[in-house]
Amino acid sequence: MLMYGKTMFMVEIARAFRPEASLWSTQGVFEGTVTYAAGLSTSGGLTVWLRDIVGRDFEALIDEAAQTPPGADGLVVLPFFGVARSPIFDAQARGAIFGLTLSHGRGHLYRAVLEGSAYEVRHNLEVMTAAGALPEQLSAVGGGTKSGLWTQVVSDVTGLRQVIPAVTIGASFGDAMLAGGGSGLVAADVRWNAPAETLVPDENARGRYDELYRVYRSLYPATVEQAHALALVSEETAAAGRAAAGRS
Repeated sequence: MLMYGKTMFMVEIARAFRPEASLWSTQGVFEGTVTYAAGLSTSGGLTVWLRDIVGRDFEALIDEAAQTPPGADGLVVLPFFGVARSPIFDAQARGAIFGLTLSHGRGHLYRAVLEGSAYEVRHNLEVMTAAGALPEQLSAVGGGTKSGLWTQVVSDVTGLRQVIPAVTIGASFGDAMLAGGGSGLVAADVRWNAPAETLVPDENARGRYDELYRVYRSLYPATVEQAHALALVSEETAAAGRAAAGRS
């Protein structure tokens, strides 16, 4: 499962447990299963940040980004504008936009933001695969599934199909299914939330995304020292501001 929201969250069901410190793991709901979980601290929140800065609505930004080719003409975004969650777990990581030139515009930036989150999803899925959970397709939920472009970008970057169910928002909907199954009121094989759409990867985009994913994976280790130095500056400025407020 991949949840598109203010943050992104992934849950993969596996049959065998292999300890993996880069993921969260717990007992599965069904007998003989375990679950691995992973997440990004900023995804939908990052699109809101960009929308507010450029002063355009989402519909216009999505349209401009859709007209931009895969790879955003050489832009790569590190989406750590909050903190880096799995699999890096670095509270001092910082976001970055690499490759900017005067030829880039709003559509490039918006597409690069979507692609940055997709690269980090792929990173987490690769760690899940190494831990023995082998994702064959994604079940996409959350408000971010409504745009169409974001989900397609994720499929293109990861090379995985995505099934979008009829109901995409509301954890309580799944809770009701589990309660019904556990109590015997709902049959185990019931189609509780039927698929409404299936997205398939665009193979024409895969080569470019594989190339830029390698660039993406190299950026965090290459800039982590600088990111931590800037995080310290930010923390010192915030502490000075709190101290000044306390004296006033």
